[in-house]
Amino acid sequence: MALDPYTEGVRRLMSAAYPDVGGAVTDAAEARRRHRRARFPSGPDLGDVRDIVIPGAPDIPARVYRPRTAGPNLPVVVYLHGGGFVLCDLDSHDGICRILSDGTPAIVVSVDYRRAPEHPYPAAVDDAYAALRWVYADGAAALGGDPDRIAVAGDSAGGNLATVCCLRSRDEDGPPVRFQLLVYPVTDCLADWPDDPRGQLMTSRHMRWYVDQYLTDRTHGEQAYASPLRAESLAGLPPAFVLTVEHDPLRPEGEAYAARLAAAGVAVRTHRVAGLFHGAFGLGAVLPAARRSEELACEALRTALTGPGSAGPGSAGPAPASTRSAAVTTSDMSIDPRVGRRSEVAR
Repeated sequence: MALDPYTEGVRRLMSAAYPDVGGAVTDAAEARRRHRRARFPSGPDLGDVRDIVIPGAPDIPARVYRPRTAGPNLPVVVYLHGGGFVLCDLDSHDGICRILSDGTPAIVVSVDYRRAPEHPYPAAVDDAYAALRWVYADGAAALGGDPDRIAVAGDSAGGNLATVCCLRSRDEDGPPVRFQLLVYPVTDCLADWPDDPRGQLMTSRHMRWYVDQYLTDRTHGEQAYASPLRAESLAGLPPAFVLTVEHDPLRPEGEAYAARLAAAGVAVRTHRVAGLFHGAFGLGAVLPAARRSEELACEALRTALTGPGSAGPGSAGPAPASTRSAAVTTSDMSIDPRVGRRSEVAR
């Protein structure tokens, strides 16, 4: 469906401020300067928000969010921001992290990973995984959180890094991640991205430019830690909620990734938001459909981290009832894990 007039107006305003990367803007530093002019909803007030440094080689800046209802042993969400591996930072996604911390409730650790092109793949992957390891080994306990109830989350490029953390943790017998929240994730850096003239904010040209900054060699895009959709196996990954939006070149690969997770036996839910564009997550203060997507994300985290299957430290427990099946379910599609085909579902 086409964007409604109000949503289209918001998209046009955002498009006017969004750097035309790969077109009029080809320099990453200039793209960042232009993107920093944008203003985003501030998000709810919390109990505490503070910047920290995660020790490592190199050290990694991060921001920690604690909800107003903070108590002992809160679950912890490691958040990786989007921005095509090139743009955005802790400030651009401050509102989103506040929403997730307040709505779960949970401690959120937002990671300021190194960005391309100055730090190409796999620098962002290394930073994201180092942050996850630190949260599990030291950070969760130091922050008053529960190291046995950790989720990873991210949007767009951050969704890529979030699920890649899960892959790497599986491969290296790393931290036990309880859940992954993937908001319109990049899952294939070599995809043939479609364009939709009815209401996209991000386009295929933007995506090609982002990937050109991220990958110094396009063959790296065949690697699972760059393109998780191309992983040989997704078995053994934690349960997931994959959120996609209708007007987005990343929608097909996000939904294909959900199908592959289901086929691998991973408990996964997916939801496609009709009439919304890439980049709208976090804009719930101005877009009702975006607000609903935020509510769904918080609900998924809350169920996975504070629901019946999360009571016992050290035990992952059963998947919540809504995600126990490996079949993908959503309000407007179902995916049969045996064949990975989409079929319309009557409402």
